[in-house]
Amino acid sequence: MKRDDRRQAIMDLLVAQRMVDLDDLSDRFAVSKMTIHRDLDDLEQAGMLRKVRGGATMEAGSHFESDFRFRQQQEGDAKRRMAEAALELVEPGMTVMINDGSMASVLGEMLPQKRPLTVITNNAAVIDRLKAESGIDLIAVGGSYSVKFNGFFGVVAEEALSRLSADIAFISTPAVSGLRVYHMDDDVVRSKRAMIASAARRCLLVNHKRFNHTALHVLATVDEFEIVITDQEPPVEARVALDAAKVSLRVASAESR
Repeated sequence: MKRDDRRQAIMDLLVAQRMVDLDDLSDRFAVSKMTIHRDLDDLEQAGMLRKVRGGATMEAGSHFESDFRFRQQQEGDAKRRMAEAALELVEPGMTVMINDGSMASVLGEMLPQKRPLTVITNNAAVIDRLKAESGIDLIAVGGSYSVKFNGFFGVVAEEALSRLSADIAFISTPAVSGLRVYHMDDDVVRSKRAMIASAARRCLLVNHKRFNHTALHVLATVDEFEIVITDQEPPVEARVALDAAKVSLRVASAESR
């Protein structure tokens, strides 16, 4: 098997099972452990995985966000509930911004329910879903495509977003601690910041498991958002911080449906 094919196969295994073992990979592909080490090193450097003792994982860390394909398979019911709660903030005729991410892609699938809308997004999954929808004026933000985040980023994306204006922006995040909102990737941070600056109202989408976690870059403070939507009641200290910032919290729990 060629090197690139082997590395793609490693990524496919990670998407399917979250973690891979160094010895198992060596046996599976009939190559030395050193070769697998080099494969994992290069994939880690490209931001595709996170090396751990004896193997690698796609689980997020403070400096690492997992591949879009992996995140797309996680917490499906929670994402749907949060998306349904977010959809209640949308009215026909609005201009809506949606950022990258698997959570945002679920919301994007629901937006035709509120047509007519203008939708501005750098999320490739949302672009693909809405590109043929009648009643949706889709503005696809271009830029440098990231396979890992399945979206468009960089100077081109940031410049385009700075020249647009929306009624509301939906921003997702992998980490919130105290009054700070975080992300692992600086390109993603800049695109999200551009959306925050270009929207009259801003909604933060965050899984309850991501409270009391940090990441490499500070994305925003919670008081920059009008409302925070999560899937379950967050830890007490997180709720206290949101109350202190006078930010509205919407818990889209299964019990509230």
